[in-house]
This record gives sequence, structure tokens and C-alpha cells, in this order.
Amino acid sequence: MSPHPNFAETANSQLIDNQQQLIDFLLRGARPKSEWGIGLETEKLVVDRNTGEAVGYERIRELLAKLDGIGGWQGVYEQENLIGLQGKRSSVTLEPGGQLELSGKFCCDITCSWRDLNRYRQHIVTMGHDLGLVFLGLGVHPFTPLDKIAWLPKPRYKIMGPYMLKTGDMGQRMMKQTAGTQVNLDFSDEVDCVRKLRVTQWLSPVCYALFANSTILEDQPSGYLSLRGEIWSRTDSDRCGLIEQLLKPDAGLSDFVEYALDVPLYFIRRQKQYIDLTKNRFTFRQFMENGWQGEAATLDDWDLHLSTLFPEVRLRPQIEVRSADSLPPRYTAAVAALYKGLLYTEQGLVGVENLFSTMSIDDFRLLYQSSWRDGLLARMKDGRTLQEVATELLAIATKSLQEQFLNGDSGADESCFLQELDEIVTTGETLAERLLSRWQGGRQEKLALLFEHCGYAES
Repeated sequence: MSPHPNFAETANSQLIDNQQQLIDFLLRGARPKSEWGIGLETEKLVVDRNTGEAVGYERIRELLAKLDGIGGWQGVYEQENLIGLQGKRSSVTLEPGGQLELSGKFCCDITCSWRDLNRYRQHIVTMGHDLGLVFLGLGVHPFTPLDKIAWLPKPRYKIMGPYMLKTGDMGQRMMKQTAGTQVNLDFSDEVDCVRKLRVTQWLSPVCYALFANSTILEDQPSGYLSLRGEIWSRTDSDRCGLIEQLLKPDAGLSDFVEYALDVPLYFIRRQKQYIDLTKNRFTFRQFMENGWQGEAATLDDWDLHLSTLFPEVRLRPQIEVRSADSLPPRYTAAVAALYKGLLYTEQGLVGVENLFSTMSIDDFRLLYQSSWRDGLLARMKDGRTLQEVATELLAIATKSLQEQFLNGDSGADESCFLQELDEIVTTGETLAERLLSRWQGGRQEKLALLFEHCGYAES
């Protein structure tokens, strides 16, 4: 939910006169193919080592304080509260329920991202051990009820939290109980960007199924393999889910802008203070056209607004894909490898398009929704399961990554990172199903199982 550090400070106070400025703002992220890279953002749950319960802000603050000054990290404060760490090219932030997120540096290849993640893992595990903390790569808190998880003391969450109660029945669960894995990807121009936005949306049910890892809620099976997917679908239909306009073959960035313009504003920021605009349904389009109490819309406001949109894929202004659950560390690089293999070559893009481009939006929507519950057993209208589709896509991505290396587009053969997925696609058993099949016994037995299944350990 935080912007990529490469672009966190690049907005400006220029007044918005027309929609082309908004498109141009998004196109800041365009780069020639020779400069394409990859970014990995990993959220994880922070729990007490002895109970498995979510820990409060004070204990997480202790962790951040211990990390401040190590490895180039510097504390980030809001008012008197330490709420994150900033490095030269990466950041550590906290989500509303205290979930810890690494926004890793934007790397030339996945090997670099993996090294960055492992350095970070070493730091948090070492410091967390002294504080009795454990970090779980899991998509939903397994034990702690919603009302027992305290809000992070950030002013924006005081606005977002109450608003979530008006837009769906699971918005606060999304904020405080879920964790995901995001991948940041490059594009060369508008045509390439929109094509990748379309393809990544088509990949969303495959991603939910392949990386399903959120089946337990409050110590009980939820009925979903990716409960996180279901929770997001019941959070806020204005700003979550699919951007269906972008699935059309003639879509352009103007369609993304039109979508974003009609999403209601949470807030604007003036004199370093958040101004609540949730009392009425007030869209960015209305703000841009009419202003608000003498305030005119700027590109800073547009950038802030984009950070409050949570569809399956968004522009910040790089392409950020958001469908995977939080995962055990060894699987996180596989998410990046799958997307890089399928989006950074023509054969990868065409492979996805051949599988999905003839589906009607209604059929695709049904597949998308069934992926959360059924995982790799979810079926396309032609009868193929997502296990079969994932097997085909994994082969395409593997070949693509190997060719990227042979062509000099990557410094190493990154197909090795996909090997973690071989067992999942061969057996059809997701991480969620592995956990569910062994979910028994008392709290300590379940805790031991969780630490084995998805705990962060020293690398």
C-alpha cells in the first residue's frame, strides 16, 4: 500500500488543467527495455513467539528502533511516532494492523532482489528474536480476531478505517488482518503499459490459485484457499478488484485515468495535515473540475490519490501487481520470476493472451472469483483447470527467462526461481492446502506448524 521508493518524492504541486497531464504523470515510469528491472514488496505478519497473536505498535516500534541506523536504515516519523525506515533505495513501512512491509530496491534482476530480501530478513529475524517476535509469510492473521488488533497510529488510517465500514463488510479485515506480495514491473510506452495491465489482470486468478496461502482465520478453516482474495473483494468496489475497462482490446491509459477519476477521495494533504473528504462521495474528477473550499487539484494530490487505489494491478507509476498472498520467503522470488518471465518477452505476453483473450468478461469474472475458493481446481469455461493453465504458463515463463539470459537481458538464468513452484503445479496442492491438511492439535502444535510452514528464519 506504499509507493515504490523510486517515485515516492517525484510528484509536485503543479495545478492540473487537463487530463493529459494525468496520463503524462503515469508515463513518467516508461523506460527503454535495456533499463527494465524488477521490484519486490513483501508484507509479513508480526506475531508473538509464544502465543502467535498479533503484536501491538509498541513492540513493533521497538523493532524499528533497533533497526534504525543498521544497514543504512533511518527512522521515519509521523508526529512523535516511529512508523517506518528509509534506506537509499528501499523502505520498511507498517500497514494498518502492524504488518511489516519491505519495499525492496528496484533491481536489475531477481537475484539482486533476492539478496536484498535476505539481508533484510537477517536483520529483522535477529532483532525480532530478542523481542519475542516472529514474522509469518501468510496472507491472513491465523489467530487474532479483528477487534483485538490495534490500529497503527498514522493519521491517514484514522480516515480510512471508518470509511471502510461504509463500503463493504471486510474493509477493516483487509487493513488489519491481511498481507500480500507485490511485484513492480517496467514498461516502455503507453501501448506496452496497457498491454501489460491487461495481461496482469488476466493472470490474477492464476496468481491467486498458485500462491494461495490464507486459509485459516481465527484458528478455523475459512472455506477459502486465498481468503485474502475474498476479503479484498468485499472491501470497496470503487477501488478494489478488476479494472474491467482495461480488458478491452482498444483500451488506453485514458481508461485507467477515467477509472481513477471516479474513485472517491479519502483525503488531500495540506500543510502536512490530512484533510478528511470522506463525509460525502467526492471524486477526484469533481475535485479537479470544481476544487474544494478554495483548494485546487495538483499533481501531488493525484499521486496521493493513486496510492489509495487497490485494484489487482495499478500504476505508481510503474506497474504494481498485487494478487499474491504473503508467502514463505523462498516463494516470494518465484512471484517475481513468473511475472518477469511472462511480461518481459513477446512469447510470454502472447502465451497469456492466447489463453485468456477470447474469454467473455462474465466468464473471466467467474474464474477470478472461484480461484480464491478452489485454487488450482478452479475451471475455465472450456473445462481446463487452473492447474493445467499454470503448468502451461510456468513452462512459457521458464523458457522466457532462459532466453532473457541468453540474449543478455539478464545477468543470470532466473528460471531457477520458478523451481519452487514445480511441486505445486505437479500435485495441484497449494500452500494453503498443505497447511490445512495439518491444522490440528493445540495452540503450541499449530504455532510450530506455522513457523515451519511460513516463518521467517535466518538465511
